[in-house]
Amino acid sequence: MHIDPYERTWILVSILMLIVFFGAITVAGLSFGVRVPDPVARVNPNKLEESITFAEPGLKEVAPKRYEAYIVAQTWTFNPAEITVPAGSIVKFYVTSRDVQHGFKLQNTNVNMQIVPGQVSSLMVKFDEPGEYDFICTEYCGIAHATMYGKVIVTP
Repeated sequence: MHIDPYERTWILVSILMLIVFFGAITVAGLSFGVRVPDPVARVNPNKLEESITFAEPGLKEVAPKRYEAYIVAQTWTFNPAEITVPAGSIVKFYVTSRDVQHGFKLQNTNVNMQIVPGQVSSLMVKFDEPGEYDFICTEYCGIAHATMYGKVIVTP
């Protein structure tokens, strides 16, 4: 079988790139401790109303200016769809899905989570500036996906 020298060069370059990429992933995983995040907890998506934390989703104050927000993503809506906190607050978001895979992106922050049924995803953010921060679903979840949003209102 004859392989053109030009093709042979590109095949070798491609194989070399795969080896370099595999090496980079191995080094990152073993040397730098980079790993895929685990879910914070697991819940039964069919029995969220029996869950201690997700039976009544919402905002809970755990200390002055420290909050935990429990949010359930479900068919084209977030529950609750609106959260209000004072400026300077630190909010830890706990988000799960009742039905299908969803996304949770808090605009103008680095909060972006994948929400999988049965798993609880969590991230923390500090709201220094008053204003409205929209959160949206970033995973296509059906025909009314574009209506799936909510907001965090930060008061002065």
